[in-house]
Amino acid sequence: MRFSLVIPCYNEAANLPLLLERCKALAVTPDFEVVLVDNGSTDSTPEVLEKLLPKFPRCRSIRVDKNQGYGFGIVSGLKAAKGKILGWTHADMQTDPQDALLGLELFEKHGDDIFVKGRRYGRPFMDVVFTVGMSVFETFLLARPMWDINAQPTMFSRRFFESWTTPPDDFSLDLYAYYQAQSYGLKVHRFQVRFGERAHGVSHWNVSWADKLKFIKRTVKFSISLKLKLKGGGAQ
Repeated sequence: MRFSLVIPCYNEAANLPLLLERCKALAVTPDFEVVLVDNGSTDSTPEVLEKLLPKFPRCRSIRVDKNQGYGFGIVSGLKAAKGKILGWTHADMQTDPQDALLGLELFEKHGDDIFVKGRRYGRPFMDVVFTVGMSVFETFLLARPMWDINAQPTMFSRRFFESWTTPPDDFSLDLYAYYQAQSYGLKVHRFQVRFGERAHGVSHWNVSWADKLKFIKRTVKFSISLKLKLKGGGAQ
């Protein structure tokens, strides 16, 4: 199989019908699959998936019984995926899963040993300010260009994924993958993706500045530990 797109879903029952419709264009050949991860949802996500998935033969789901974090859900999906090229995006429709088709064009052009990531536009001004601040901090701390870390989709080869040893369970997974790609010597390719409003529901982290502060604290803590590992000769 050529490509697997992993989409973590935590209490996203209302978004699933639209999400699966948008995934149709990805799952048009046997070489593509979409793996939806029910990441310990407490709403009707399991029932909605059971009802809808038979209509989308190249989309399937796995279940994480207890939510252990955004990163844990994604890594669970990546382990279950079958593609030579792997990737993830979000279920909230703020980024379109069909953006992955643009990412795949870069693999066709440059080969499999690259790291591909979206670069968002159309976001609220204060969200852009927040992203710029975090990007500057991470770039100076880790001595690598780390811009718009949480943009999606994120795409890479299975070989690169199999080099990971200690991926984090939370939102730091985006930072981890981006950093490791550069450490692994992969050329990073970015492409523009439109960032819109959630189709339904509210964000599970980006609700208020208090939530942003929690995110900053977790990310800074992980970043510093990553820096210490680097100094100590630690790797993946």
